[in-house]
Amino acid sequence: MIEPNNSSATIEVNGIQIGVVERNRPVDHSVQSPCLVLIHGFTGSAAGWGPLLDAFANAGLHVVALDMPGHGHSSAPLDAQRYNMAHCQEDILATLHRLGVASGQAILLGYSMGGRIALYTAFSGYFRALILESASPGIADPIEREQRRLSDNALAERIEHEGIAAFVDYWENIPLFASQHSLPEAQQAALHMQRLQNTAFGLAQSLRGIGTGTQPALHERLTKLHIPVLLITGALDKKFCTIAQQMSQCLPDVKHSVIQGAGHTVHLEQTKTFVALVKQFCADQQ
Repeated sequence: MIEPNNSSATIEVNGIQIGVVERNRPVDHSVQSPCLVLIHGFTGSAAGWGPLLDAFANAGLHVVALDMPGHGHSSAPLDAQRYNMAHCQEDILATLHRLGVASGQAILLGYSMGGRIALYTAFSGYFRALILESASPGIADPIEREQRRLSDNALAERIEHEGIAAFVDYWENIPLFASQHSLPEAQQAALHMQRLQNTAFGLAQSLRGIGTGTQPALHERLTKLHIPVLLITGALDKKFCTIAQQMSQCLPDVKHSVIQGAGHTVHLEQTKTFVALVKQFCADQQ
């Protein structure tokens, strides 16, 4: 049961449970207040956005953060195909429908894995605008994509073999997240605990079903995405800065913001700047 204003719950859609964290939910659904929908990255969760949810709610936004399958409080289906892009899109839209968020009302924000899901879902036509943080349209080269699929499968097997604690220790020390080590110790500890709330099986199946190696490459569709798009990357994350620059050349209505002093996880490493950018972008869409 979802209560007005602030809540955490699960909603059954398409045969599974989806975890939902809300802020500033309108009591009167006849009034369509602006809505910001957030999709987390791999090993993340809706709750992992932490104080950002309140910051966006205080700006007058109805905030909806979702757990993707295999993460947080959402189900971890047995079939890896249940985690794929098409199913994620169906789950997101069905959940928003249950929450009373109408087509054209919401702005979709996705980080990393959540950014890939958000980009795919944006082609549904349901959203008025899109924000992608450290995200990509997939891998264009079929050979490279297959190599990544095999690598993702190997990592999935490692998660299942070693368990969640050992995997999280490994994951937090890959080069992509090197800049996170400059975060305050308390914040690093909170992030570590949030990752540990996931299950080895859920993360492994997520990698198999929606890893970069299995998702469809979206490069050729970018020119057809006719909604405003904000790309956010950290200056220390050279790879994703380059990817965003390449996407900017294809998207019809796009702005790319590069944030100094941040790596892959801009919303944690430069929170004030990230919140200000998102709030301004949302205000510009009203």
